[in-house]
Amino acid sequence: MKIAVVGTGYVGLVTGTCFAETGNRVTCVDIDQSKVNRLTNGEITIYEPGLEKLFLRNLKEQRLHFTTDLAAGIADATIVFLALPTPPGEDGSADLKYILGVADELGKIMTDYKVIVDKSTVPVGTADKVKDAICRNYTGEFDVVSNPEFLREGVAVDDFMKPDRVVIGTSSDRAKKIMGDLYAPFVRQGNPVLFMDERSAELTKYAANSFLATKISFMNEIAQLCERMGANVDMVRRGIGSDERIGKRFLFPGIGYGGSCFPKDVKALIHSAEQMDYDFKILYAVEKVNAHQKLHLVSKIQDYFNHQISGKHFAIWGLAFKPNTDDIREAPALEIIETLLQLGASISVFDPEAMKNVQQLMGNKLNYADNMYAALNNADALIIATEWSEFRTPDFEQMKANLKAKIIFDGRNLFEKEWMLQEGFEYLSIGRP
Repeated sequence: MKIAVVGTGYVGLVTGTCFAETGNRVTCVDIDQSKVNRLTNGEITIYEPGLEKLFLRNLKEQRLHFTTDLAAGIADATIVFLALPTPPGEDGSADLKYILGVADELGKIMTDYKVIVDKSTVPVGTADKVKDAICRNYTGEFDVVSNPEFLREGVAVDDFMKPDRVVIGTSSDRAKKIMGDLYAPFVRQGNPVLFMDERSAELTKYAANSFLATKISFMNEIAQLCERMGANVDMVRRGIGSDERIGKRFLFPGIGYGGSCFPKDVKALIHSAEQMDYDFKILYAVEKVNAHQKLHLVSKIQDYFNHQISGKHFAIWGLAFKPNTDDIREAPALEIIETLLQLGASISVFDPEAMKNVQQLMGNKLNYADNMYAALNNADALIIATEWSEFRTPDFEQMKANLKAKIIFDGRNLFEKEWMLQEGFEYLSIGRP
């Protein structure tokens, strides 16, 4: 098939590359000429494990193209994916100006039938708004489909190529056939393609992410109880995770969720509920718990140092909101850093991928170490904020040599407490006695 993807951000680039990988001819459209030039010249613009190999292969095979010309980009396409930003407003609502702006332009340049696909996470009713925007300038045939993405940063390529499920919202038999054919190579092992109406598909994405955020926040509340009751959250997690009704995933306590999806989608669903005059009480609590949990480690640090933080020097391992990404949006590490700086501390940081992004954001407020051990030099304590694999089995002797004091505040529970005591560290983690 011939496909256009409008937007070359995280979702757009993964979507375009993975569709090209199954033999489709894909043209990605973006308004940023510099970005388009870089992509055309083989320079990938996001960090995502496994993506660059597919990107370069399909660029070489001329199945993947980039342009700033929307009309040229969609001219021969049967399917046009809208993978555009939907940033949250101050009230939590999703801003649809980019999507509706492109929809308006599509109406002016379309000349034949196309399936317009909302790939971005959008509020219920967006498909209708996109349809209305196109219809203002176009009277021919077309369909608007909701096809939300369920990509996890760090494993997005696997998620796209081998999806748990594909959700397609459409009331059109013609669009259903086209979308079913498009996704057939990705579900050969029998994972479902779930067809439903557009509004149900739109709500499915928000419901999924909000439920996972709720699960994380619930476990962080249990961790708070464990610390007060002398229980061990690791044992509790295993005890409830073995119940197949609950499952093992998203039960790890820590310092809260971040990223581009969970915080934004929870806020958007709360806003949508408010628009319907419904008080979504659980999600208000989820937000409150998460905001508190992001600074829980700071509370432990303050208690340990008797609230004498000014003049202390801390090392932080991990800046991205999760491992295997350079994404720092809503990252708990940033809130920890800002709070400690306000309290008069100095900080050295290390992250395998996110250093550049943090440096652009925070400039010379921090010391950016060349490696994980250099970050420890003369630090009064180590703070672990992201669970990168390379942090799991460090050289403890090197750590002892570099740290001023053998103190670790672990926001991701990377190590067993008994093991750390044997190594001679004072070790404070989440939800453990």
